[in-house]
Order: sequence, then structure tokens, then C-alpha cells
Amino acid sequence: MTQHGTELGGQTTGQGRKQALISVSDKTGVVEFARQLEARGWEILSTGGTYASIVAAGVAARQVSDVTGFPEMLDGRVKTLHPAVHGGILARREPGHLGQLDAHGIGTIDLVCVNLYPFRETVARGAAFDEAIENIDIGGPAMIRSAAKNHAGVLVLVDPADYPVALQDDVSAADRQRLAAKAYRHTSEYDAAITAYLEGRSDELPTALPETLTLNLSRAAEVRYGENPHQPGAIYRLGGAVGPVIDAQVVAGKPMSFNNYADADAAWALCQELAAQETQAQRGDPVAVCVAVKHANPCGVAVADDVRTAWERARDADTLSVFGGVVAVSAPVTLEAAQATRGTFLEVLIAPEVTPEAAAWFAEKKPDLRVLVAAAPQGVSVLDVRPLTGGFAVQERDARPWDDLCPEVVTTRQPTDQEWHDLRFAWTVVKNARSNAVVLARGGVTVGLGAGAVSRIWAAERAVANAGERAQGAVLTSEAFFPFDDVVRLAAGAGVTAILQPGGAKRDPAVIAACNELGISMVFTGSRHFRH
Repeated sequence: MTQHGTELGGQTTGQGRKQALISVSDKTGVVEFARQLEARGWEILSTGGTYASIVAAGVAARQVSDVTGFPEMLDGRVKTLHPAVHGGILARREPGHLGQLDAHGIGTIDLVCVNLYPFRETVARGAAFDEAIENIDIGGPAMIRSAAKNHAGVLVLVDPADYPVALQDDVSAADRQRLAAKAYRHTSEYDAAITAYLEGRSDELPTALPETLTLNLSRAAEVRYGENPHQPGAIYRLGGAVGPVIDAQVVAGKPMSFNNYADADAAWALCQELAAQETQAQRGDPVAVCVAVKHANPCGVAVADDVRTAWERARDADTLSVFGGVVAVSAPVTLEAAQATRGTFLEVLIAPEVTPEAAAWFAEKKPDLRVLVAAAPQGVSVLDVRPLTGGFAVQERDARPWDDLCPEVVTTRQPTDQEWHDLRFAWTVVKNARSNAVVLARGGVTVGLGAGAVSRIWAAERAVANAGERAQGAVLTSEAFFPFDDVVRLAAGAGVTAILQPGGAKRDPAVIAACNELGISMVFTGSRHFRH
């Protein structure tokens, strides 16, 4: 058995050799790391596939079972759960503990290099429940936590990027503590992923809102600052989720800012929802959707047969607000579509594809424009998390589709087929705008938007003023009910012909009567969509 040394830097000390236990799922760089440890006089213990890999590469190693005196058992569920392993890791490097190790013939383990079974990856590829359970690591977290607790005497490594630290002649106390903190974060994230998975599987636990909610966040991107230059900021990933904007490929332009991420995420979400809805309405025929967002609110939205036309219609919906905005499109951006943005300053353009010619044109003609290629969202979190002082407000995301509604015409006049199409289009836009919100649309284009107002009539007045003459023959949607008939009378005066709103106000009869008086169709959805 290896005898004990007293110096902690990775050198051969005292009468024995330092022992490193290496057992990793992510084998990036592990063979070279083991080779360098061996060259520095370390003795290496290992298990399973890691042992096979490093021995095949010519590195001398012993199996952990040689130290414990027990073979791996229970299909590998028990390999390292043994006093010969945990005693060697947890012993303080002082006479009392070292004497106890000597009494039982146990050597110290001075480096633990472990990362865990690929639980999240297994779940992400849709594995069956039993396979997911078998990918819950037990021995790995136990060794990591033991080593992190005893980091004054044991180096703990969970990330291949930290391997060079262990090869230094002397590892500082600060680096040891940093590695220990990283190790506990590693196991914490792992436990959080398992918890979320099991809560989602259990019939006895709420899927989205458990009594204790762990937000497992890891930094995905750095930004220069937050909403304002005096606020530090960064972009974090929730668990192992893939975010269409967080993970988008930047094919041209400057790095993304904090506000760019927020606006691009809002634009892409609405664009994808509308694209799916419009494709369904066209019975599978492809359509192009363009969504322009400014300060998290849509400011121009359009549907067309091609991206260039969709962009031009969305731009012309509000040429003033689109300046400096963020634009998402649902179809590939060609050189022709790219050139159509000439003359309009944009912060971000996000699309499912950008041709090489278009990317080159953007890089030359619009070097400040961030051009992103994103994938359709998959496995999006059902949680909507918003900060409070000292906590968070958490709810399920408002993802209720149109097909989940039961629209009811409550007026004498019925909407025409075109009005029905525009009402559905405008309803999707308004539920993605900040309350109070009112949207006017005609022919698959938003012609007037009023969002973020403290009064519904003010939101309607802004939308009508924004529309101008384009309000003639348009439809109007509101994300919440009308407490009075004032919006109806304003809309009728502007030429609006159909209105969609949730209904449910005390004065609904008066509002309906006003519509009948003025010859306007009104549809109740029974579902409000506040968005604060």
C-alpha cells in the first residue's frame, strides 16, 4: 500500500508516491493528463472505461478493485463506495487521521479526477426511464464531495480545463478552494437535473411548480454590461436547455449585447409561433413571417410568400419604431432579402438560415448588424421566471395556442373569412406584447400597435393613431377585456370592422350593444393574456 507523504504540490514526498484516482465520463484530455501525472511520479488508480483507455495508451495504472479488495458489483453500481477509497480521500493530513489509515492499511488519495455519468445527455436524447435511472451517478458525486470537503489535502478536478492546475509544482490554497467550489457546483447542477427529471415523471408532484425550485444556471455568454453601462451583466443557461438565441450562430456583425439577447428572444419566439400558425392555416404551404421588435414589444409584424416581401411589409408597418430594432424571419435570408434592408438601421437579424452571399453582404455593408442563425426551439422550459427583490415570481409560460380556444361571436354581424384570419394573426401578436396592448391588423400585417400603456383606451388610441388611414377595414385585438365601450367607439370611428377580446367584463352587454349599433363583429375568446 502507498505510504503517506506530507507535501501537497504533486511531488513524490516522504516514503510514498502520490495517488491520483481518475474515473471520468468525459474523457477529453484524460490520457495525456494521466501520462503527465505518471511522469511526475504519481501512482494512478482508475475504474472501468477510464482504466481501459489510459492503460491502452501505455500508462501504468491500478484498478480501484485492487485497492478495495472487492470487484465491481451490481452491474457497476458499486465500485468506489469503500473505506479504502473514501478513507484515503477524507483523511486530514495530520498524525491522528494518518495513523488510523496506517492501522487499516489504507493509503491517501491526493487527487480525485472525476466527472459524472451523462445523465442530462441521456435524458436529452429521449432515453427510456430505466436507462435514465441507470445514468444517475452515485459513487462519482460521493468522491467529488469528499475530495472537495478535504480540498486542503486533496485536489479535486471535474473539468478537463483545470488539468494543468494539477501539474503545477505547488497548487495554492486559493486554487484548491476554487476547484472545490467548482466541484460542489458540478454536483449541485447534476442533482438539480435529476430532481427536475423525477418531478416531471411523478404523478404525485407538480410538473412545473414544486415546493422547492432549483434554478440551475450556468453562464452561457459574457456581455459588456447589462441594460445600462453601469450594470454588470451576463447571459445564463437554465440547466442543460438549448436556447435558440443563446445558442444561435453569429455569422456576421458585432457581439450580442444584453438587450440584444432579450429582444431577439422575444422576436424569435413570436416569429416561430406565427410561422407554425400560418403554415397550418395555409394547409402546409410554406409562408414567410417577419417580426420586428423594439424594447421587447412587437412594432411591425407581417406574413408574405417570401422573406423580402415579409420584411418590407413589417418595416412599412412602423418605419419610425423599426429603426434600431431587432428583426426575426422564419425562412432563409437570401442576398436579395438582405439587400432589401438597405437604408434601415437594425441591431439584430435572426433567421433559420442565411446564405453565404447574404452573410458576406451584411459583413461588408452592415458591419454593426448582428446576424444570427438559430434553430427552431425544442424542449423549451415551461417556466416563466421574473425577478423580485429577494426572490422570483414563477409561473408556467403562456403557451396556450389558438386551437385551445373556443371563439364565440357575440354580435349580430359575423366576421368574414379574411377577418377571421386577421383576428387570429393579430391575437398571436397581441399576446406577445406588453400589457395593456391593442393591435390592429389587415391582410396579414400589423398596421397599428399600442403596448405597455397604463390604460386600455390609451393603448387603443396609440394603435389607431399609428395605423392612420390603414385602420380602414382592419381588425382589432386586445389581450384583456374591455371595461367600457370606449375602445369600440374609437375603433369604429377609425374604420375597424371586427374586434377580438377575451370578454368577461361587467359591462360586456353594453360593449356588445355598441358593436351591434356600429355594425362591428366582436369575438370573445374566454382567455386573457396579460404580459407585464
